[in-house]
Amino acid sequence: MTVQLRASSDLGGIAADIPWIAVTGTAPPAGRGAKLADAPRLLEQAFDAIRDEWWGLGKALGATPSAEWAHAPTCASYGSDLGIMLAWTRLADDLGKSAGDVLMVCDDPWLFRHLAGRPGIEAGQAPALWPKRIGHALRGIAARGRLAVHLLGTNLVLRGHRRRVPTAAPTLVVYGHPASRADGWDAYFGDLMDRLSGLNRLLHTDCRGGRARHLSAGGRASSLHPWGEPAHLLALPFTRWRPSANDAAGPLGWLVRRAAVLEGGRAAAAATRWQIGCQEAWLKARRPPVVAWPWENHPWERALVRTARRLGIATVGYQHTVIGRHMYNQSPASNPDGLAGLPDVIVCNGPAYRRQLEAWGVPADRLAVGGAFRLANQDIVHDVQAPVFVALSSDTDISAQMMAAVRALGPTKRRFVVKDHPMYPFEFAETETLRRTTRVLPRHRALSGVLYSTGTVGLEALLAGLPTFRFRPEGRIAIDILPDGVAAVPVDAESLEEALATARPPQTMDRGGVMAAVDLAVWRRYLMAGGNEPSC
Repeated sequence: MTVQLRASSDLGGIAADIPWIAVTGTAPPAGRGAKLADAPRLLEQAFDAIRDEWWGLGKALGATPSAEWAHAPTCASYGSDLGIMLAWTRLADDLGKSAGDVLMVCDDPWLFRHLAGRPGIEAGQAPALWPKRIGHALRGIAARGRLAVHLLGTNLVLRGHRRRVPTAAPTLVVYGHPASRADGWDAYFGDLMDRLSGLNRLLHTDCRGGRARHLSAGGRASSLHPWGEPAHLLALPFTRWRPSANDAAGPLGWLVRRAAVLEGGRAAAAATRWQIGCQEAWLKARRPPVVAWPWENHPWERALVRTARRLGIATVGYQHTVIGRHMYNQSPASNPDGLAGLPDVIVCNGPAYRRQLEAWGVPADRLAVGGAFRLANQDIVHDVQAPVFVALSSDTDISAQMMAAVRALGPTKRRFVVKDHPMYPFEFAETETLRRTTRVLPRHRALSGVLYSTGTVGLEALLAGLPTFRFRPEGRIAIDILPDGVAAVPVDAESLEEALATARPPQTMDRGGVMAAVDLAVWRRYLMAGGNEPSC
Protein backbone atom coordinates (compact mmCIF):
# COMPACT_ATOMS: atom_id res chain seq x y z
CA MET A 1 0.00 0.00 0.00
CA THR A 2 1.15 3.52 -0.74
CA VAL A 3 0.17 6.14 1.82
CA GLN A 4 -0.61 9.43 0.13
CA LEU A 5 0.13 12.08 2.76
CA ARG A 6 -1.53 15.40 2.01
CA ALA A 7 -2.61 18.59 3.73
CA SER A 8 -6.34 19.33 3.42
CA SER A 9 -5.52 22.20 1.03
CA ASP A 10 -3.48 19.94 -1.27
CA LEU A 11 -5.75 17.09 -2.37
CA GLY A 12 -5.59 17.69 -6.12
CA GLY A 13 -4.61 14.66 -8.21
CA ILE A 14 -5.62 12.12 -5.52
CA ALA A 15 -8.25 9.65 -6.71
CA ALA A 16 -11.57 10.38 -5.00
CA ASP A 17 -12.41 6.74 -4.35
CA ILE A 18 -9.39 5.65 -2.27
CA PRO A 19 -10.05 5.29 1.46
CA TRP A 20 -8.97 8.18 3.65
CA ILE A 21 -8.17 8.92 7.26
CA ALA A 22 -8.02 12.39 8.84
CA VAL A 23 -5.06 12.68 11.19
CA THR A 24 -4.88 14.34 14.62
CA GLY A 25 -7.65 16.90 14.50
CA THR A 26 -7.63 17.54 10.76
CA ALA A 27 -11.16 18.07 9.42
CA PRO A 28 -12.51 15.19 7.27
CA PRO A 29 -12.10 15.94 3.55
CA ALA A 30 -15.31 16.83 1.73
CA GLY A 31 -16.56 15.11 -1.40
CA ARG A 32 -14.44 11.99 -1.15
CA GLY A 33 -15.18 8.28 -0.90
CA ALA A 34 -15.30 6.06 2.15
CA LYS A 35 -13.25 6.51 5.28
CA LEU A 36 -10.64 3.93 6.12
CA ALA A 37 -12.61 1.08 7.67
CA ASP A 38 -12.27 0.51 11.42
CA ALA A 39 -9.97 3.51 11.85
CA PRO A 40 -10.68 4.10 15.59
CA ARG A 41 -9.74 0.50 16.42
CA LEU A 42 -6.60 0.66 14.28
CA LEU A 43 -5.40 3.85 15.98
CA GLU A 44 -6.04 2.42 19.44
CA GLN A 45 -4.23 -0.76 18.47
CA ALA A 46 -1.25 1.36 17.41
CA PHE A 47 -1.40 3.29 20.69
CA ASP A 48 -1.23 0.00 22.59
CA ALA A 49 1.81 -1.00 20.53
CA ILE A 50 3.88 2.15 21.19
CA ARG A 51 3.84 1.88 24.98
CA ASP A 52 7.40 0.64 25.41
CA GLU A 53 8.68 3.05 22.76
CA TRP A 54 7.15 6.01 24.61
CA TRP A 55 8.55 4.76 27.91
CA GLY A 56 12.04 4.62 26.42
CA LEU A 57 11.70 8.01 24.75
CA GLY A 58 10.28 9.56 27.93
CA LYS A 59 13.16 8.28 30.02
CA ALA A 60 15.68 9.76 27.56
CA LEU A 61 13.84 13.09 27.35
CA GLY A 62 13.59 13.27 31.13
CA ALA A 63 17.37 13.56 31.45
CA THR A 64 17.31 17.24 30.42
CA PRO A 65 16.97 19.70 33.35
CA SER A 66 13.83 21.51 32.16
CA ALA A 67 12.05 18.17 31.57
CA GLU A 68 11.19 18.05 35.27
CA TRP A 69 8.37 20.49 34.47
CA ALA A 70 7.03 18.67 31.37
CA HIS A 71 4.35 16.03 30.80
CA ALA A 72 5.58 14.41 27.57
CA PRO A 73 8.68 12.86 29.23
CA THR A 74 6.48 11.30 31.94
CA CYS A 75 4.33 9.55 29.28
CA ALA A 76 1.23 11.20 30.72
CA SER A 77 -1.57 10.12 28.38
CA TYR A 78 -3.89 12.87 29.60
CA GLY A 79 -1.26 15.62 29.76
CA SER A 80 0.53 15.03 26.45
CA ASP A 81 -0.42 13.69 23.02
CA LEU A 82 3.15 12.63 22.17
CA GLY A 83 2.03 9.02 22.53
CA ILE A 84 -0.75 9.58 20.01
CA MET A 85 1.80 11.00 17.59
CA LEU A 86 3.82 7.81 18.01
CA ALA A 87 0.63 5.84 17.36
CA TRP A 88 -0.03 7.74 14.12
CA THR A 89 3.53 6.87 13.10
CA ARG A 90 2.96 3.18 13.83
CA LEU A 91 -0.34 3.23 11.95
CA ALA A 92 1.23 4.95 8.92
CA ASP A 93 4.03 2.37 8.89
CA ASP A 94 1.50 -0.48 9.07
CA LEU A 95 -0.62 0.99 6.27
CA GLY A 96 2.47 1.45 4.13
CA LYS A 97 3.13 -2.30 4.31
CA SER A 98 -0.42 -3.29 3.26
CA ALA A 99 -1.95 -3.71 -0.17
CA GLY A 100 -3.73 -0.82 -1.87
CA ASP A 101 -3.59 2.94 -1.38
CA VAL A 102 -4.84 5.14 1.42
CA LEU A 103 -5.00 8.91 1.85
CA MET A 104 -3.80 10.43 5.12
CA VAL A 105 -5.00 14.01 5.46
CA CYS A 106 -2.83 15.86 7.96
CA ASP A 107 -2.72 19.59 8.70
CA ASP A 108 -0.36 19.27 11.65
CA PRO A 109 2.95 20.73 10.37
CA TRP A 110 5.23 18.76 12.72
CA LEU A 111 3.55 15.39 12.33
CA PHE A 112 3.33 15.90 8.56
CA ARG A 113 7.09 16.46 8.28
CA HIS A 114 7.77 13.49 10.52
CA LEU A 115 5.53 11.14 8.53
CA ALA A 116 6.88 12.40 5.20
CA GLY A 117 10.21 10.78 6.03
CA ARG A 118 8.77 7.33 6.75
CA PRO A 119 9.01 4.44 4.25
CA GLY A 120 5.94 3.85 2.11
CA ILE A 121 4.85 7.50 2.31
CA GLU A 122 4.37 9.77 -0.70
CA ALA A 123 4.03 13.29 0.67
CA GLY A 124 2.69 16.48 -0.87
CA GLN A 125 3.34 20.04 0.23
CA ALA A 126 3.85 20.32 3.99
CA PRO A 127 1.63 22.75 5.92
CA ALA A 128 3.27 26.00 7.03
CA LEU A 129 5.13 25.66 10.32
CA TRP A 130 6.02 29.17 11.43
CA PRO A 131 2.47 30.49 12.10
CA LYS A 132 1.89 27.64 14.54
CA ARG A 133 5.24 28.12 16.25
CA ILE A 134 4.76 31.86 16.69
CA GLY A 135 1.16 31.43 17.82
CA HIS A 136 2.05 28.90 20.52
CA ALA A 137 5.05 30.97 21.66
CA LEU A 138 2.95 34.11 22.10
CA ARG A 139 0.12 32.25 23.83
CA GLY A 140 2.60 30.58 26.15
CA ILE A 141 4.28 33.81 27.25
CA ALA A 142 0.89 35.43 27.81
CA ALA A 143 -0.44 32.44 29.75
CA ARG A 144 2.62 32.23 31.97
CA GLY A 145 2.60 35.97 32.56
CA ARG A 146 -1.04 35.86 33.65
CA LEU A 147 -0.26 32.89 35.89
CA ALA A 148 2.63 34.72 37.57
CA VAL A 149 0.41 37.73 38.34
CA HIS A 150 -2.33 35.45 39.69
CA LEU A 151 0.14 33.50 41.82
CA LEU A 152 1.60 36.67 43.29
CA GLY A 153 -1.83 37.76 44.49
CA THR A 154 -2.62 34.32 45.88
CA ASN A 155 0.75 34.11 47.60
CA LEU A 156 0.25 37.44 49.37
CA VAL A 157 -3.41 36.89 50.29
CA LEU A 158 -2.72 33.46 51.81
CA ARG A 159 0.52 34.43 53.53
CA GLY A 160 -1.00 33.78 56.94
CA HIS A 161 -1.50 30.10 56.08
CA ARG A 162 2.14 29.40 56.86
CA ARG A 163 1.43 29.86 60.56
CA ARG A 164 -1.33 27.23 60.42
CA VAL A 165 0.93 24.42 59.24
CA PRO A 166 2.16 22.35 62.19
CA THR A 167 5.71 21.11 62.49
CA ALA A 168 6.40 17.36 62.26
CA ALA A 169 2.79 16.34 61.50
CA PRO A 170 1.92 13.56 59.02
CA THR A 171 0.48 15.40 56.05
CA LEU A 172 -1.88 14.76 53.15
CA VAL A 173 -1.11 16.91 50.09
CA VAL A 174 -4.30 17.09 48.05
CA TYR A 175 -5.78 18.90 45.06
CA GLY A 176 -8.57 21.43 45.61
CA HIS A 177 -11.28 19.06 44.39
CA PRO A 178 -14.81 20.56 44.15
CA ALA A 179 -16.19 17.72 46.30
CA SER A 180 -13.79 18.27 49.22
CA ARG A 181 -15.15 20.03 52.30
CA ALA A 182 -13.94 22.41 54.98
CA ASP A 183 -14.88 19.94 57.73
CA GLY A 184 -11.97 17.69 56.69
CA TRP A 185 -13.78 15.33 54.34
CA ASP A 186 -11.62 14.97 51.25
CA ALA A 187 -12.51 13.84 47.73
CA TYR A 188 -9.35 11.69 47.60
CA PHE A 189 -8.97 10.46 51.19
CA GLY A 190 -12.60 10.49 52.33
CA ASP A 191 -13.01 10.74 56.11
CA LEU A 192 -9.43 9.65 56.86
CA MET A 193 -8.72 12.87 58.78
CA ASP A 194 -11.52 12.03 61.20
CA ARG A 195 -10.53 8.39 61.53
CA LEU A 196 -6.84 9.12 62.13
CA SER A 197 -6.35 12.08 64.42
CA GLY A 198 -3.31 14.29 63.97
CA LEU A 199 -3.28 14.40 60.18
CA ASN A 200 -2.53 17.68 58.47
CA ARG A 201 -4.06 18.56 55.07
CA LEU A 202 -2.15 20.81 52.68
CA LEU A 203 -3.66 22.08 49.42
CA HIS A 204 -1.78 21.75 46.14
CA THR A 205 -1.13 25.00 44.30
CA ASP A 206 -3.71 24.08 41.66
CA CYS A 207 -6.23 25.15 44.32
CA ARG A 208 -7.09 28.79 43.70
CA GLY A 209 -7.10 31.32 46.51
CA GLY A 210 -10.87 31.50 47.01
CA ARG A 211 -11.22 27.75 47.14
CA ALA A 212 -8.25 27.47 49.49
CA ARG A 213 -9.82 29.99 51.88
CA HIS A 214 -13.10 28.04 51.82
CA LEU A 215 -11.46 24.68 52.55
CA SER A 216 -9.29 26.14 55.29
CA ALA A 217 -12.16 27.91 57.04
CA GLY A 218 -12.75 24.99 59.38
CA GLY A 219 -9.11 24.78 60.38
CA ARG A 220 -8.73 21.42 58.60
CA ALA A 221 -6.55 22.58 55.68
CA SER A 222 -4.03 25.19 54.58
CA SER A 223 -2.45 26.15 51.26
CA LEU A 224 0.99 25.51 49.81
CA HIS A 225 0.87 28.83 47.93
CA PRO A 226 2.38 31.04 50.66
CA TRP A 227 5.47 28.86 50.89
CA GLY A 228 6.67 30.11 47.53
CA GLU A 229 9.05 33.07 47.31
CA PRO A 230 7.50 36.00 45.37
CA ALA A 231 10.86 36.72 43.73
CA HIS A 232 10.74 33.30 42.07
CA LEU A 233 7.65 34.37 40.13
CA LEU A 234 9.85 36.52 37.88
CA ALA A 235 11.19 33.38 36.20
CA LEU A 236 7.79 31.83 35.47
CA PRO A 237 6.96 33.69 32.21
CA PHE A 238 10.14 32.17 30.73
CA THR A 239 9.66 28.68 32.17
CA ARG A 240 9.14 25.98 29.57
CA TRP A 241 10.53 22.62 28.57
CA ARG A 242 13.56 22.89 26.27
CA PRO A 243 14.62 19.50 24.85
CA SER A 244 18.31 18.99 24.16
CA ALA A 245 19.71 19.49 20.66
CA ASN A 246 20.19 15.73 20.32
CA ASP A 247 16.58 15.01 21.30
CA ALA A 248 15.27 17.59 18.84
CA ALA A 249 17.45 16.28 16.00
CA GLY A 250 16.94 12.52 16.39
CA PRO A 251 14.64 10.26 14.34
CA LEU A 252 11.70 11.44 16.42
CA GLY A 253 12.92 15.03 16.44
CA TRP A 254 9.86 16.53 14.75
CA LEU A 255 7.58 14.92 17.33
CA VAL A 256 9.78 16.02 20.24
CA ARG A 257 9.85 19.59 18.94
CA ARG A 258 6.09 19.49 18.48
CA ALA A 259 5.55 18.30 22.05
CA ALA A 260 7.81 21.04 23.40
CA VAL A 261 6.11 23.76 21.36
CA LEU A 262 2.63 22.62 22.41
CA GLU A 263 3.59 22.45 26.09
CA GLY A 264 5.31 25.80 25.68
CA GLY A 265 2.02 27.26 24.48
CA ARG A 266 0.54 26.71 27.93
CA ALA A 267 1.39 27.62 31.52
CA ALA A 268 1.63 24.04 32.82
CA ALA A 269 5.43 24.04 33.17
CA ALA A 270 5.35 27.28 35.13
CA ALA A 271 2.60 25.96 37.40
CA THR A 272 4.63 22.80 38.04
CA ARG A 273 7.76 24.81 38.80
CA TRP A 274 5.84 26.91 41.34
CA GLN A 275 4.40 23.80 43.00
CA ILE A 276 7.86 22.23 43.26
CA GLY A 277 9.28 25.37 44.84
CA CYS A 278 6.44 25.69 47.33
CA GLN A 279 6.54 22.05 48.42
CA GLU A 280 10.32 22.09 48.81
CA ALA A 281 10.20 25.16 51.06
CA TRP A 282 7.45 23.60 53.18
CA LEU A 283 9.26 20.27 53.52
CA LYS A 284 12.46 21.97 54.65
CA ALA A 285 10.68 24.23 57.14
CA ARG A 286 8.17 21.84 58.73
CA ARG A 287 9.83 18.42 58.30
CA PRO A 288 6.72 16.18 58.42
CA PRO A 289 7.57 12.57 59.31
CA VAL A 290 5.51 11.32 56.35
CA VAL A 291 3.67 12.88 53.44
CA ALA A 292 0.94 11.17 51.37
CA TRP A 293 -0.83 12.35 48.23
CA PRO A 294 -3.00 11.11 45.31
CA TRP A 295 -0.22 9.46 43.32
CA GLU A 296 -0.09 9.53 39.52
CA ASN A 297 3.69 9.86 38.97
CA HIS A 298 3.47 13.39 37.58
CA PRO A 299 6.50 15.74 37.50
CA TRP A 300 5.75 17.55 40.76
CA GLU A 301 5.35 14.19 42.52
CA ARG A 302 8.72 12.92 41.34
CA ALA A 303 10.29 16.13 42.64
CA LEU A 304 8.48 15.75 45.96
CA VAL A 305 9.85 12.22 46.37
CA ARG A 306 13.42 13.32 45.66
CA THR A 307 13.27 16.24 48.10
CA ALA A 308 11.61 14.19 50.83
CA ARG A 309 14.15 11.40 50.49
CA ARG A 310 17.03 13.84 50.85
CA LEU A 311 15.43 15.13 54.05
CA GLY A 312 14.64 11.68 55.48
CA ILE A 313 10.86 12.14 55.11
CA ALA A 314 8.79 9.05 54.31
CA THR A 315 6.54 9.18 51.23
CA VAL A 316 3.23 7.38 50.62
CA GLY A 317 1.56 7.61 47.23
CA TYR A 318 -2.13 6.71 47.12
CA GLN A 319 -3.17 5.09 43.86
CA HIS A 320 -6.56 6.75 44.16
CA THR A 321 -7.69 6.63 40.56
CA VAL A 322 -8.02 3.85 38.03
CA ILE A 323 -4.96 2.99 35.95
CA GLY A 324 -5.78 0.77 33.02
CA ARG A 325 -3.53 -0.15 30.13
CA HIS A 326 -3.24 3.38 28.74
CA MET A 327 -2.13 5.23 31.88
CA TYR A 328 1.52 4.88 30.91
CA ASN A 329 2.75 7.60 33.27
CA GLN A 330 2.13 5.39 36.29
CA SER A 331 4.93 3.01 35.42
CA PRO A 332 8.47 3.70 36.66
CA ALA A 333 9.73 2.87 33.15
CA SER A 334 9.89 6.54 32.12
CA ASN A 335 11.51 7.77 35.35
CA PRO A 336 15.10 8.88 34.60
CA ASP A 337 16.08 7.63 38.06
CA GLY A 338 13.91 4.52 37.88
CA LEU A 339 12.52 3.28 41.18
CA ALA A 340 14.19 6.16 43.03
CA GLY A 341 11.49 8.44 41.63
CA LEU A 342 8.70 6.41 43.25
CA PRO A 343 7.28 6.88 46.75
CA ASP A 344 8.53 4.60 49.54
CA VAL A 345 5.20 2.79 49.33
CA ILE A 346 2.24 2.99 46.93
CA VAL A 347 -1.07 2.22 48.61
CA CYS A 348 -3.49 0.86 46.00
CA ASN A 349 -7.26 1.06 45.98
CA GLY A 350 -7.65 -2.62 45.14
CA PRO A 351 -5.95 -5.90 44.20
CA ALA A 352 -6.43 -5.51 40.44
CA TYR A 353 -4.54 -2.26 40.31
CA ARG A 354 -1.82 -3.55 42.62
CA ARG A 355 -1.25 -6.37 40.12
CA GLN A 356 -1.14 -3.82 37.29
CA LEU A 357 1.57 -1.75 38.98
CA GLU A 358 3.59 -4.83 39.84
CA ALA A 359 3.41 -5.98 36.20
CA TRP A 360 4.65 -2.52 35.17
CA GLY A 361 7.76 -2.80 37.31
CA VAL A 362 6.87 -1.59 40.82
CA PRO A 363 8.40 -4.05 43.34
CA ALA A 364 5.85 -6.03 45.34
CA ASP A 365 7.39 -4.95 48.65
CA ARG A 366 6.63 -1.32 47.81
CA LEU A 367 2.92 -1.96 47.22
CA ALA A 368 0.02 -2.31 49.64
CA VAL A 369 -3.78 -2.35 49.35
CA GLY A 370 -5.49 0.33 51.43
CA GLY A 371 -8.90 0.37 49.76
CA ALA A 372 -10.99 2.75 47.70
CA PHE A 373 -12.44 5.92 49.20
CA ARG A 374 -14.08 7.17 46.02
CA LEU A 375 -16.23 4.46 44.38
CA ALA A 376 -19.45 3.63 46.22
CA ASN A 377 -21.48 0.45 45.76
CA GLN A 378 -23.89 0.70 42.86
CA ASP A 379 -27.51 -0.47 43.14
CA ILE A 380 -29.00 0.12 39.69
CA VAL A 381 -31.62 -2.08 38.02
CA HIS A 382 -30.96 -3.21 34.47
CA ASP A 383 -34.14 -2.46 32.53
CA VAL A 384 -34.17 -2.75 28.74
CA GLN A 385 -36.96 -0.14 28.60
CA ALA A 386 -34.95 2.43 30.54
CA PRO A 387 -32.71 5.01 28.86
CA VAL A 388 -29.00 4.64 28.14
CA PHE A 389 -26.80 6.73 30.43
CA VAL A 390 -24.23 8.74 28.41
CA ALA A 391 -21.22 9.96 30.41
CA LEU A 392 -19.46 12.67 28.44
CA SER A 393 -15.69 13.06 28.54
CA SER A 394 -13.35 15.72 29.90
CA ASP A 395 -12.17 15.93 26.27
CA THR A 396 -14.76 18.14 24.60
CA ASP A 397 -13.92 16.84 21.12
CA ILE A 398 -14.65 13.28 22.24
CA SER A 399 -17.88 14.51 23.85
CA ALA A 400 -18.89 16.14 20.56
CA GLN A 401 -18.33 12.87 18.72
CA MET A 402 -20.33 10.94 21.31
CA MET A 403 -23.22 13.39 21.03
CA ALA A 404 -23.20 13.17 17.24
CA ALA A 405 -23.34 9.37 17.48
CA VAL A 406 -26.29 9.24 19.88
CA ARG A 407 -28.14 12.03 18.09
CA ALA A 408 -27.91 10.02 14.86
CA LEU A 409 -29.91 7.28 16.61
CA GLY A 410 -32.92 9.55 17.10
CA PRO A 411 -35.01 7.68 14.49
CA THR A 412 -34.62 4.44 16.50
CA LYS A 413 -36.55 6.07 19.40
CA ARG A 414 -33.94 4.79 21.82
CA ARG A 415 -33.76 7.11 24.82
CA PHE A 416 -30.58 8.63 26.24
CA VAL A 417 -29.85 10.64 29.37
CA VAL A 418 -26.66 12.66 29.08
CA LYS A 419 -24.42 13.69 31.97
CA ASP A 420 -21.61 16.07 31.11
CA HIS A 421 -18.30 16.21 32.93
CA PRO A 422 -18.47 18.37 36.10
CA MET A 423 -15.38 20.34 35.09
CA TYR A 424 -16.19 20.60 31.36
CA PRO A 425 -19.86 21.55 30.75
CA PHE A 426 -21.19 20.61 27.33
CA GLU A 427 -24.13 22.42 25.78
CA PHE A 428 -26.59 20.56 23.55
CA ALA A 429 -30.20 20.82 22.47
CA GLU A 430 -32.50 18.33 24.16
CA THR A 431 -35.00 16.30 22.16
CA GLU A 432 -37.75 13.81 22.94
CA THR A 433 -35.19 10.98 23.12
CA LEU A 434 -32.14 12.93 24.25
CA ARG A 435 -32.30 14.46 27.73
CA ARG A 436 -29.79 16.09 30.05
CA THR A 437 -29.34 14.75 33.56
CA THR A 438 -27.52 16.29 36.50
CA ARG A 439 -27.60 13.04 38.48
CA VAL A 440 -24.44 10.95 38.64
CA LEU A 441 -24.63 7.29 37.72
CA PRO A 442 -25.39 5.87 41.22
CA ARG A 443 -28.41 8.18 41.53
CA HIS A 444 -30.26 6.44 38.69
CA ARG A 445 -32.60 3.65 39.71
CA ALA A 446 -32.82 1.86 36.34
CA LEU A 447 -30.87 2.01 33.08
CA SER A 448 -30.61 -0.12 29.94
CA GLY A 449 -26.88 0.55 29.57
CA VAL A 450 -24.03 3.01 29.90
CA LEU A 451 -22.01 4.67 27.13
CA TYR A 452 -18.75 6.33 28.19
CA SER A 453 -15.36 7.09 26.72
CA THR A 454 -12.94 8.17 29.46
CA GLY A 455 -13.11 8.27 33.25
CA THR A 456 -14.32 5.95 35.99
CA VAL A 457 -17.98 5.70 34.96
CA GLY A 458 -17.30 2.61 32.86
CA LEU A 459 -15.92 0.72 35.84
CA GLU A 460 -18.81 1.87 38.02
CA ALA A 461 -21.27 0.61 35.40
CA LEU A 462 -19.59 -2.78 35.07
CA LEU A 463 -19.53 -3.21 38.85
CA ALA A 464 -23.26 -2.41 38.84
CA GLY A 465 -23.90 -5.17 36.28
CA LEU A 466 -25.01 -2.89 33.45
CA PRO A 467 -24.26 -3.34 29.74
CA THR A 468 -21.33 -0.98 29.28
CA PHE A 469 -19.94 0.47 26.04
CA ARG A 470 -16.60 2.25 25.65
CA PHE A 471 -16.72 4.79 22.83
CA ARG A 472 -13.72 4.95 20.49
CA PRO A 473 -13.51 8.39 18.85
CA GLU A 474 -12.14 9.27 15.44
CA GLY A 475 -8.59 10.62 15.42
CA ARG A 476 -8.12 10.51 19.19
CA ILE A 477 -7.51 7.96 21.93
CA ALA A 478 -10.07 7.29 24.63
CA ILE A 479 -7.81 6.38 27.54
CA ASP A 480 -8.80 2.91 28.78
CA ILE A 481 -8.67 2.80 32.58
CA LEU A 482 -10.09 -0.68 33.15
CA PRO A 483 -7.85 -3.26 34.85
CA ASP A 484 -6.77 -6.48 33.18
CA GLY A 485 -9.63 -8.95 32.96
CA VAL A 486 -12.32 -6.23 33.00
CA ALA A 487 -13.63 -4.94 29.68
CA ALA A 488 -16.47 -2.88 28.30
CA VAL A 489 -17.79 -3.42 24.77
CA PRO A 490 -15.79 -1.15 22.41
CA VAL A 491 -17.92 0.82 19.97
CA ASP A 492 -17.55 3.70 17.55
CA ALA A 493 -20.12 5.90 15.84
CA GLU A 494 -20.78 3.30 13.16
CA SER A 495 -21.13 0.26 15.43
CA LEU A 496 -23.05 1.86 18.32
CA GLU A 497 -26.57 1.11 17.06
CA GLU A 498 -25.96 -2.61 16.60
CA ALA A 499 -24.13 -2.88 19.92
CA LEU A 500 -27.05 -1.32 21.79
CA ALA A 501 -29.52 -3.58 20.01
CA THR A 502 -27.65 -6.71 21.11
CA ALA A 503 -26.67 -5.49 24.58
CA ARG A 504 -26.27 -8.03 27.36
CA PRO A 505 -25.31 -7.47 31.01
CA PRO A 506 -21.69 -8.37 31.81
CA GLN A 507 -20.74 -11.37 33.87
CA THR A 508 -20.94 -10.83 37.60
CA MET A 509 -17.73 -9.24 38.81
CA ASP A 510 -15.87 -9.79 42.06
CA ARG A 511 -15.92 -6.21 43.30
CA GLY A 512 -13.45 -6.96 46.07
CA GLY A 513 -10.99 -8.29 43.51
CA VAL A 514 -11.01 -4.90 41.79
CA MET A 515 -11.71 -2.32 44.51
CA ALA A 516 -11.09 -3.18 48.15
CA ALA A 517 -12.82 -1.78 51.22
CA VAL A 518 -10.83 0.83 53.13
CA ASP A 519 -8.35 -0.86 55.47
CA LEU A 520 -7.71 1.59 58.28
CA ALA A 521 -4.91 -0.57 59.69
CA VAL A 522 -2.90 -0.07 56.48
CA TRP A 523 -3.32 3.68 56.61
CA ARG A 524 -2.46 3.83 60.30
CA ARG A 525 0.69 1.77 59.68
CA TYR A 526 2.05 4.03 56.96
CA LEU A 527 0.83 7.43 58.15
CA MET A 528 0.90 7.29 61.92
CA ALA A 529 3.97 5.08 62.39
CA GLY A 530 6.21 7.35 60.36
CA GLY A 531 5.66 5.60 57.05
CA ASN A 532 8.65 3.35 57.65
CA GLU A 533 7.25 0.20 56.04
CA PRO A 534 8.30 -0.95 53.55
CA SER A 535 11.79 0.50 53.44
CA CYS A 536 13.61 1.46 50.24
